[in-house]
Amino acid sequence: IHVAIQVASTDMTVMITGESGTGKESFSKIIHQLSNRKHGQFIAVNCGAIPEGTIDSELFGHEKGSFTGASEARKGYFEVTDGGTIFLDEIGEMPLGTQARLLRVLENGEFIRVGSSKVQKTNVRVVAATNVKLVDAVDKREFREDLYYRLNTVPIFVPPLRERGDDVDLLFRKFASDFSEKHRVKPIKLDADAKALLQKFRFPGNIRQLKNLVEQMSLLEAEKEISANLLNQYLPQDKLGSSSLALLRDIAPEANGMSERDLLYKILFDLKKDVIDLKKLVFEILNGENFSKQQIDNYADILNKYPADGFQSQKLLGSEFTTEAPAPIIIPKTQSNLEINENVHDISHEMEDDTLSIQEKEKELIIKALRKHNNRRKNAAIDLGISERTLYRKLKEYDLEHL
Repeated sequence: IHVAIQVASTDMTVMITGESGTGKESFSKIIHQLSNRKHGQFIAVNCGAIPEGTIDSELFGHEKGSFTGASEARKGYFEVTDGGTIFLDEIGEMPLGTQARLLRVLENGEFIRVGSSKVQKTNVRVVAATNVKLVDAVDKREFREDLYYRLNTVPIFVPPLRERGDDVDLLFRKFASDFSEKHRVKPIKLDADAKALLQKFRFPGNIRQLKNLVEQMSLLEAEKEISANLLNQYLPQDKLGSSSLALLRDIAPEANGMSERDLLYKILFDLKKDVIDLKKLVFEILNGENFSKQQIDNYADILNKYPADGFQSQKLLGSEFTTEAPAPIIIPKTQSNLEINENVHDISHEMEDDTLSIQEKEKELIIKALRKHNNRRKNAAIDLGISERTLYRKLKEYDLEHL
C-alpha cells in the first residue's frame, strides 16, 4: 500500500503481481484515486477474457468496414480513457501482436485504429497485473522481453491471504459489515475457536473466496455468532486427502520430468513387485517347513488373496485402480502336506522375466494397439489415448516405423 501511494502521484507504469483473488484490481484503483488523473476515466480490462481476434479492436478501436461486422467506426479503450488510467488484468494472456501495439503506446503514446493508417495520440496511465510469472513467459517467448521491462517499472507484489496473518479476521469483519449495511441485517461474527480455524485455512481462492464465504454464511445462518463447527461446514474439504498429497510430493523430486502416466506406471510396477516378493516368501516357507493342515489352509487364504500375475484392488492416489487377476492358486484341503507342496507353483522366475522399464511397456502397448487395429495408426492413437502426432513421434523414437 505504501508503494502504491508513493507511485500514484507519478505517471510511471506499475506491474502488480500475485495469486488470483488477492485484490490486485483494488491496488490499481488506489493508484488511480490518489493520482492527478482521479477525475479522468478508469477502465479495467481483462486481457484473458477478450478473444484474440478482437482484442486489438477493443483496445485501439477500428474503422468502419475494417473487418466483417464493423458496420461503424468505434473508439478503443486507449482513446476513451485519454487522461485517465487503464488497468490491464491478466496481461500475460495478451497475444504477441497486441503486445507490440501496447509497447508503442507506452513508449510514444501513439496508436493506430484497426483498418486505419492515421496515427493518434493518447495520454493514458497503464497499470498491469498478472498471476503468472512473466519471467518464465519471456523465456518461453510467449511474452515480449522489452514490454516486460517497460511494464515492470514499479513492481508491487500482493501476498496471498494465508500469508497476511490477522488480515483474515479484519477482512471477515469488513465483508460481514458490508453485507449487513446492504441488506439491513445483523452482521455475523466469529467466536474464538472459529477465528483460530479461519486463520489455519489456506484460502486457495484468497480474498475472493473469503468474501463469498462471508456472504454465504450471512445469508443462510440465522444464528449470527459463528462457531468453529459451523464454520467448518462451509470450508471446502480436501478431496484427495493429506496422504495422497504427501505421496505426490515424495514422488515429484525423483520424477525428472516424467509425465503423470509414467509415474502411475512406476507405482503400479512397484506394487506388483511387492506382491511377487510376498508370494516368493510364502512359497519358500511352504517348501521348507512341515505345517499342519490348519496352518497350510491359512497360507492358502493368503495365496488366493494375492495372485502372482496381478492384484485385485489397490488404493492409489485417492482412486480405486482395479485389474483383473488371473485364476488364484487353490490349495486343496484334503491332500497331504507333500501333495500340497507339489501343487504350489514356483514363481521365483517371475521377476527375471518381468521388465519394469516404462519405455519397454510403452513400446509393447503401441505394438499391441497397432496389431489390434490392423496398423491403422489413427485408430491405434485413439485407443492409446494419445494424439496421432504423438504416436508418429513414438514410432520414430522406438524404431517402429516399419510396422
